[in-house]
Amino acid sequence: MAEIGIGLIGGGYMGKAHAVALAAVGAVFDTPLRPRLEMIAASSPASAETYRRAYGFARATADWRALVADPKVEAVVIASPQSTHRAIAEAAFAAGKPVFCEKPLGASLEDARAMVAAAEASGLPNMIGFNYVRTPATQFVRKLLADGAIGKVTWIRAEHTEDFLADPMLPATWRCTGRANGCMGDLAPHPINCLLALMGPVAELSARIETIHSTRPGPNGPVAVDNDDQAQLMLRFANGVMGHLFTSRIATGRKMGYAYEIHGVSGAIRFDQEDQNAVWLYRADGPSATRGFTRILTGPQHPDYAAFCQGPGHGTGYQDQIIIEARDFLQAIAKGRSVWPTFRDGLAVSQIIDTAFTASEDGQWHAVPQA
Repeated sequence: MAEIGIGLIGGGYMGKAHAVALAAVGAVFDTPLRPRLEMIAASSPASAETYRRAYGFARATADWRALVADPKVEAVVIASPQSTHRAIAEAAFAAGKPVFCEKPLGASLEDARAMVAAAEASGLPNMIGFNYVRTPATQFVRKLLADGAIGKVTWIRAEHTEDFLADPMLPATWRCTGRANGCMGDLAPHPINCLLALMGPVAELSARIETIHSTRPGPNGPVAVDNDDQAQLMLRFANGVMGHLFTSRIATGRKMGYAYEIHGVSGAIRFDQEDQNAVWLYRADGPSATRGFTRILTGPQHPDYAAFCQGPGHGTGYQDQIIIEARDFLQAIAKGRSVWPTFRDGLAVSQIIDTAFTASEDGQWHAVPQA
């Protein structure tokens, strides 16, 4: 059994999730390559040391450059703010180290393109973190579609809706400034990645992106909000299927509304992350009087479920999705080649987001450049 030294940059919400996943992945999946929690970097010596003790890393630093350069750090996981992704990734590839980067790939399309160029020039394994698409349920849906379970697909609708900024009286925070922190930068990448996984490339789109609550309370009075609250996109996929995406951070009542509905000529599929261990499948066969959606509870027969639990319907959770990602990253390193989703897949998401902003500004349909 081989070990690999992992350096984690960022110890907050996603940093903790990755630290827990790295500590658990060997036991869950019995991976031949086992991560060694070598070093964690954070914004100050005190916070780095706090995270080191809490998560079980051997060492801590306030300088991500020192982490990347350290010879005992053999692979890098980036869980820091988007504005830091490009510089860290470029440095890690230059140092000969595989990289896992949280979404979105960079703070801008320019960043994403540069990161893909650095990754592919290095020839090293690279991977971007889209965890929600890894539920056993959505992996099963991908198989259903590949097997033609609902026939030719005619339409797909997806959403990612939450309500953490639904109250207009909530004070302004870092989430209220900068395009990368708006709804299109924060929430939209997840359902876009899902749509690409289920339907393939988007050929063209139209979009409306808007800010509903233009100001929020600040310590000295109203503060202007300069990024978006919600958006809707009309999509035409390269395979001819028509689709729709709605994403919102002000969708009152929605907590984790990552959901989709797919219509085919001989059936339909529904999924909602708030009920993430169930897939609803409709088959247009048999007597009309007995047709209806069947609720399929995920279990050991579905992808990646059995590693966590032997009981059908007992369910997997958010953290388990991150553990699956860690397994995939370790497999990529062991095989010496990237596995889906790669940095280039992250760039495809960034291309759609950038095109959506252009379409929202001029009200026209726009072709989506292909990554």
